[in-house]
Amino acid sequence: MSFKNKIVIVTGASSGIGASAAIMFSKEGAHVVMVGRNETKLSAVAAKCSSPLVIRADVANDDDARRIINETINKFGQIDVLVNNAGMSIKNDGILGNDMMTAYDAIVNVNLRAIVHLTVLAAPYLVKTKGNIVNISSVAGIMAPFSPGMLNYCVSKAGLNHFTVCAAVELSPHGVRVNTISPGPVRTDILETVKSPLTWDSFLPLTLLNRISEPEEVADLILYIASDRAKSITGSNYVTDNGMLIKRT
Repeated sequence: MSFKNKIVIVTGASSGIGASAAIMFSKEGAHVVMVGRNETKLSAVAAKCSSPLVIRADVANDDDARRIINETINKFGQIDVLVNNAGMSIKNDGILGNDMMTAYDAIVNVNLRAIVHLTVLAAPYLVKTKGNIVNISSVAGIMAPFSPGMLNYCVSKAGLNHFTVCAAVELSPHGVRVNTISPGPVRTDILETVKSPLTWDSFLPLTLLNRISEPEEVADLILYIASDRAKSITGSNYVTDNGMLIKRT
């Protein structure tokens, strides 16, 4: 899968799935625009890529979102692929707690609104290149939450799934494809970030295959969907969860 001279924006590129995707796109010849908030982690990933454009930004900040697109166009003049990978969760007590709306606003701003905004900003350039968008969702957008504190995250991902379908319909006459990937548990630093008492081993019995995915596995799928090999695919949601969704339902 060659992406030679393609311009690929990857948000949340400082770690996990985003970092793996940025490295893989670079190895396939793409000019990667790496977006993230942690400058130290971004620099470490950038060292594994070939001359990436590194943008320290918060995708939920409207000025930063515009800057991401503007800096990309100023340097490269085009956009071929947008990978909306940045996402977050915040521990909260759910509907009956006193922190529900604070958590809701923060999570939805990053996991849904920021993706809608970046799509709007990037779409005119993707139309010119007949490019495509890959949104990273989660099986949490399909299944019921494990606990009340997961409600906001699940709702944000369910909204992202439907936004993908709607965007695919609207952009299809212009030759732009839009797809979603919904991973199950992936061994990233998210549990540490949200200070979860769980470990990745806690999720093993929840999957049919009794395993946790590595970021590179999801990155492989991102590259396939973004490539010309998937030119007939749009509005689809690819589940890669080791059978978690089936076992839970």
